[in-house]
Amino acid sequence: MSFMMSSLVGMCARRINKQLLTHNVPVVKQLVRNLEVHEHMAHTLLRKAGIPTPPFSVAKTPDEAARLAKDLDTKDLVLKAQVLAGGRGKGQFKDSNVSGVEMCDTPEQVKELAESMIGKVLVTKQTGAAGKICNSVMVTARMFPRREYYIAVMLERTFDGAVIIVSKQGGVNIEDVAAANPEAVAYVPINVNEGLTSAQASSIVDKLGLTGHSKEIASLVVSSLYKLFVEKDALLLEINPFAEDICGEYYALDCKCKFDDSADFRQKELFALKDTTQMDPKEVAAEKYNLNYIALDGNIGCMVNGAGLAMATMDIIKLYGGAPANFLDVGGTATVETVTEGFKILSSDPNVEAILVNIFGGIMKCDIIAQGIIDATKQLDLKVPIIARLQGTNVVKAKQLILDAKLKVISVDDFAQAAETSVKLALMMNIAKSSNLDITFSPKSPKEKDSKKVKN
Repeated sequence: MSFMMSSLVGMCARRINKQLLTHNVPVVKQLVRNLEVHEHMAHTLLRKAGIPTPPFSVAKTPDEAARLAKDLDTKDLVLKAQVLAGGRGKGQFKDSNVSGVEMCDTPEQVKELAESMIGKVLVTKQTGAAGKICNSVMVTARMFPRREYYIAVMLERTFDGAVIIVSKQGGVNIEDVAAANPEAVAYVPINVNEGLTSAQASSIVDKLGLTGHSKEIASLVVSSLYKLFVEKDALLLEINPFAEDICGEYYALDCKCKFDDSADFRQKELFALKDTTQMDPKEVAAEKYNLNYIALDGNIGCMVNGAGLAMATMDIIKLYGGAPANFLDVGGTATVETVTEGFKILSSDPNVEAILVNIFGGIMKCDIIAQGIIDATKQLDLKVPIIARLQGTNVVKAKQLILDAKLKVISVDDFAQAAETSVKLALMMNIAKSSNLDITFSPKSPKEKDSKKVKN
């Protein structure tokens, strides 16, 4: 994920993974991709919902950042890199000692720091060594919190729906709070049919220990946040911290949001905010053709149809000692063109040393996959082995197409054998690469004699 959800979901997932690992069960990356928006966009959503935030603006150039800082008319300024990754304050831009969050005193200092941020790559614990590009910065007034709280609404399977999570200990990682003192975190499940009641909102604020006018403000914030959660098809709206400043005013100082990709058809304005520069270019290309691409860190590319088969494919690859480099789910309605483009995306990963095509033809027909592979190999100079396990609708026709095209594709019917073959060939290619040996498994074989027809 682009940044960590500071919620108990991450902690629970790690505990489950730990238990699985102790029993030697392969654990794979979660195949979920949801819309994330930049901090300034999240603050804009909060403001429109009536939730107070510090004054802020967003700049795409150093000069604009300086002008906006001057407009704020304060000596207490904060410059925040707009990058979809957690840990920005502890991160650092490449080739400089500038972090993703910097305190400033003057517009001139804002401009100087913005020059080290805009157009540069920020590296944090969550981005990995590659980092992420920063195309804009948020200029905001620095607040001085006296008390900090945690308020979030999220969709959680454990509660069969939405749950509001609050804590008196805001401003820090909520996972750490829950681990050290579980009683410090309160959960209030919300019935989706009834919605958040005024009694529940009042009860939630009581758990924060607020009274009087402060309680009224917090109750309004909780109600507004839940309303926004429902209206925008959100999966997570997290304010951390919700703070009281030294003047007794309350503000949402930071907000993280995730939205359900399945709702893009009715959230057009929201999904128009998607920043594709923060995504893997291969994921962007896959989305263009309605394909699902997930990058992993192994060396075996996987083309499958259906998330369930994708998980099973990656599990069995791991079982035989291999590691998936990525997976591309062509779904059930792909055309020859989209399969061809998908194969190009899959093979463009420089870490891929073997490709396993694992298709169970139901709605998705095997011959369409086969033709896509054929068309792709005509356009690409592939030098890695392709292992194809095709089963189901039109499988005989698919195999004949591959034979007639004279492709050097290794056809394996057994699932386990296909995975084992992929692992062995990827290992061989890796050894050859390390030893500077030239081993080519080109799928093209124009000089081969015509193959015999496939029998049913």
